[in-house]
Amino acid sequence: MNKTDRLLAIVLELQRKGRQRAEDLAETFETSVRTIYRDVQALSEAGVPVVGAPGQGYWLMDGYFLPPVSFTAGEAVSLLIGSDFVEQQFDAEFRDSAAAARGKIEAVLPEPVQRESEQIRAGVRLITPKRRRLNDTNAANFALLRQAIREQRSLTMVYCKPGAPGPGTAEQADSTVNNSPKAREIDPYGLVFVSGNWMLVAYCHLRHGLRHFLLSRIRTLQLLDQTFDIPHNFRLEAYIPKDDRQMHVKIWFDYALSAKVKEQQYFYMEQYEEQADGVLVTLRVRQLEEVQHWVLGWGSGAVVLEPDSLRQYVQAEAKKMLKRY
Repeated sequence: MNKTDRLLAIVLELQRKGRQRAEDLAETFETSVRTIYRDVQALSEAGVPVVGAPGQGYWLMDGYFLPPVSFTAGEAVSLLIGSDFVEQQFDAEFRDSAAAARGKIEAVLPEPVQRESEQIRAGVRLITPKRRRLNDTNAANFALLRQAIREQRSLTMVYCKPGAPGPGTAEQADSTVNNSPKAREIDPYGLVFVSGNWMLVAYCHLRHGLRHFLLSRIRTLQLLDQTFDIPHNFRLEAYIPKDDRQMHVKIWFDYALSAKVKEQQYFYMEQYEEQADGVLVTLRVRQLEEVQHWVLGWGSGAVVLEPDSLRQYVQAEAKKMLKRY
């Protein structure tokens, strides 16, 4: 990065993050602290109101903003594709904001840059199937969750898991009231987009710990008046959930299916071993219910090698299917 680009980047960094130490800026821009001192001096001489204090760092004087920033064609395309994603995967408020932002970006682009960006965008398209987009219920829940996260307010939530115990069982009686899933209280920490699905990271008062909830499985939400504090050591961008997938599943696939299995990049797939007449796949899961239907979907082209309990499940389901036909 040359000096001119770095000076602009320093101002943007201070405007975006606020107070920064010289050491922080040096690490961000991969240069020396001495160079940062010289850059700040150059900015001050150019009229940029950078304020500094020993031991506290640098910051911009209140009320200072950069004039409109120019974009290259590549930068403009990145922003415009990002607005396409927001329109497809967020709720109505953000969809409107993304459309407005796209209009502003396109309006300020110089004509040559606009033509070049249009040429690039003509060869790139972002498509999300309708089933992967937020329906009305999910969009309403998404908006309520955003509000709760922003205001740090607790919620009560009714959450439905697939394969839940049926009516009349001891497990079902313990988890439901009047045959309805039991509401639980949660403190929402953040929303994460994973493999085409929105997932909520929240502290669950029922389980007394952090849990993950798929937005598509949330039935109802109710915002509470009580507030909560996010632990000081929790940062969503750095959060890595504990990997508790301790159960291994081995499946043999016929050679004719090997390419399809590989290109699918199944989430639970741990190892893929090609052999002369097929492929051996190792999955790592929390519980067998997570992969049962996936295994059945491959039909006779897949053979469960272990564990034996999964083999027995597939056999039982095959017998049930045979009776239906």
